[in-house]
Amino acid sequence: MKLNKIHHVAIICSDYEVSKAFYTKVLGMEVIEETYRADRNSYKLDLAVGGQYQIELFSFDGAPERVNNPEARGLRHLAFEVEDVALAAEELKEKGVEVEPVRIDPVTGKKYTFFKDPDGLPLELYEA
Repeated sequence: MKLNKIHHVAIICSDYEVSKAFYTKVLGMEVIEETYRADRNSYKLDLAVGGQYQIELFSFDGAPERVNNPEARGLRHLAFEVEDVALAAEELKEKGVEVEPVRIDPVTGKKYTFFKDPDGLPLELYEA
């Protein structure tokens, strides 16, 4: 088997409108398609990052909260590449998003920082 690339990441949110605004207005992702599935009382929002389909945002009634601290097994975080981490972090702060201090990866020497989406999902900015 040869894996070509990651096709998409699926995220379940607690408040669809809040998360939709965060991912589209705060992070600037492009909406590809929005689908309401009446049989599940659920939305599915397909989003593009850098012009490529990559994020599926779902709403499901009664979904349990994600365990954040201490870190649990499973997906640790989702990282986005940016040209300038400090500048991107400032843009997020101007939009009311709490961002951790910029750090340097001791292995690669690259700058990075973390922030969270409206449901506490850890997101990372990593400098190209």
